[in-house]
Amino acid sequence: MVPDLADKLAFLQRSTAYGAAASPPECIETHMSWVFLVGDQVYKLKKPVRFPFLDFTTLAAREFYCREEVRLNRRLAPGVYRGLMALQWHDGAFELLPETQAHLHTRTSGSVETVDWLVCMRRLPGDRMLDQLIAQDRVAPEDIDALVAVLGAFYRSAPAVALSPDDYLARFQYEQAANREVLLRPQFQLPDAALAIDRLDLALAQGAGLLRERACGQRVLDGHGDLRPEHVCLLQPPVVIDCLEFNPQLRQADPFDELAYLGMECEVAGAPWIGQRLASGCAAALGDDPPPALMQLYTAYRALVRARLAMAHLLDPVPRLPDQWPPRASRYIACAMAALDALAGPAGRAPVIASMPHGSC
Repeated sequence: MVPDLADKLAFLQRSTAYGAAASPPECIETHMSWVFLVGDQVYKLKKPVRFPFLDFTTLAAREFYCREEVRLNRRLAPGVYRGLMALQWHDGAFELLPETQAHLHTRTSGSVETVDWLVCMRRLPGDRMLDQLIAQDRVAPEDIDALVAVLGAFYRSAPAVALSPDDYLARFQYEQAANREVLLRPQFQLPDAALAIDRLDLALAQGAGLLRERACGQRVLDGHGDLRPEHVCLLQPPVVIDCLEFNPQLRQADPFDELAYLGMECEVAGAPWIGQRLASGCAAALGDDPPPALMQLYTAYRALVRARLAMAHLLDPVPRLPDQWPPRASRYIACAMAALDALAGPAGRAPVIASMPHGSC
């Protein structure tokens, strides 16, 4: 018998999968993975799914992206990502082994087959995750300063991406087209969605010069790609997990785009002061102080992308937690509108931002 996905999940939900002394695993399903929390360890199995931005449908692809997840996340979370685990099938039974043991097992037992791969991580303390600390109003300025030190060092060492100004602008336009396609579906009836999208279209056109300057100045780096409070653990020093390993283009960003994203998420969670402290601290650390208009533009852009991703859950054949997505999308749309209001200034007019001449770099 060849094991299927249901067989794998049934095995991984048993404590015996992780050793005789293991505690019962807690299973969490995400859009792209199943995560098993077992004592002080975390095991992540990628779903065999395909989306426009990733393809995990083959065993070779899941192995490759498990390796990429470990490699890339060790940049901002040293000591957290421990390596790969092989899920092996032998004589009608599963066995979960560290990669080095699995290779030996395969060499010495000819009938062993590796049927999937998991990422193994050290479990981080939930009460030190930034989203939890914000919810409890327990984030101190010095916590954010420590995060600035980590992010500043990361961005200083991150390689620049060779990206033309036209290509950089095209990425924003592509995401806006996707925003429009999802958020304006008649069945969603999201208040202000059409207005927010139209206003961001105009702001992107007006702010094209600022975006061109970032690409011309080689400010687009191989970054994290998904810098959110739930991925930040305020240890000493802080660590940041769950970067986007599956799509390099989505990971390529201006550091201040990523910082605007994190600041926006902190504001939605109830801590608006964090974004400004992050931006000013990293501006000093990087010797780069982008204008407020650029930060507002990035904030509005990220908020609408997050609104779209929230509503996209409802397009799944069987959506998880369907009632939570429209209110969440509405909060992000409101955040985008607030950023666009700030960008327009007190008179409420569209911003007039000088654009660089076409092809000027």
